[in-house]
Amino acid sequence: MTRKFNNVYIDCSYTIGGVYEKDGPIANYIDLIYDKDLYYGCDTFERAEEKMLSNSISKLMSKAKLIDSDIDYVISGDLQNQIAASDYAMSDFNIPFIGIFSACATFGEGLCLAANLINGGNTKNIIVSTSSHNMVAEKQFRNPTEYGAPKKKTTTFTSTGATSILVTNRKSKIKITSATFGIVQDKGITDVNNMGAVMAIAAADTLKRHFKDLNIKPNYYDLILTGDLGVYGKEILKDYMKDFGYDLSKNYNDCGLILYDREKQPVFAGASGPSSSALITAAYILNEMEKGKYHRVLIVPTGAIFSPTRVFQKDSIPSIAHAISLEAVI
Repeated sequence: MTRKFNNVYIDCSYTIGGVYEKDGPIANYIDLIYDKDLYYGCDTFERAEEKMLSNSISKLMSKAKLIDSDIDYVISGDLQNQIAASDYAMSDFNIPFIGIFSACATFGEGLCLAANLINGGNTKNIIVSTSSHNMVAEKQFRNPTEYGAPKKKTTTFTSTGATSILVTNRKSKIKITSATFGIVQDKGITDVNNMGAVMAIAAADTLKRHFKDLNIKPNYYDLILTGDLGVYGKEILKDYMKDFGYDLSKNYNDCGLILYDREKQPVFAGASGPSSSALITAAYILNEMEKGKYHRVLIVPTGAIFSPTRVFQKDSIPSIAHAISLEAVI
């Protein structure tokens, strides 16, 4: 079911990108770029991701002129085992923490949860955060980069960054108008190097239900953005939606194709990771909505719920996608 909201707004955000994000098309929109290396001043990649996430939260709070006691909850998740980056980062704060996981759709799940809590009337300020790190994800889900394993052209490239957004009941320039929670989908795909194909069905199901629930067509939105289907998954989704009777040819794109320049950067099918949709939304989309370029935008972060253990046991890869509708307040 799609939930509609009356009093849920996005106040501000803070974004951090890394070496590869520096060379991407939206680099100038990102608040902080750390381009020295992938260590972010730490001795491990895992601690680097934790530090980026912690800094994005603290910088957001400074930007919003809020302290720990002003925040009802932080909702955060990441790709590390046991959402470790979020768990460790939150030890720096005295704020109730809700840890979540929807793989690369985690950012979408966080916004959906925050909007529902704010709309309920008992919550005022929630920070939604997420992060990912290329080297951490490669080590955990594929092979360490140093191993030199060849990659297929359908492979996506995990983004490095952290994002925090303040969701509030105070009126601002951007309103969250509705949210559609995803339903787990599984087409029996086992190829860990083709996540776009894995996740496309989840995006299609969520979009179909969103349009049906609200009785709208895709052209209701100025822009529809999936999370990280990449160049191949994007085309698969368009085919799915065409079969469902919806045309995405005019106002649809994928965040994984915006974060990097595939012509110049070695990112294969495009960007992936929770930071893919989070960086594009918080750094680019919110900025352009405030400028008046977009009035209504639908964000659909996508996630492959990928367990290496289950894949080694020859199981398929389930997926999920959540949809969040953003509207500029005139």
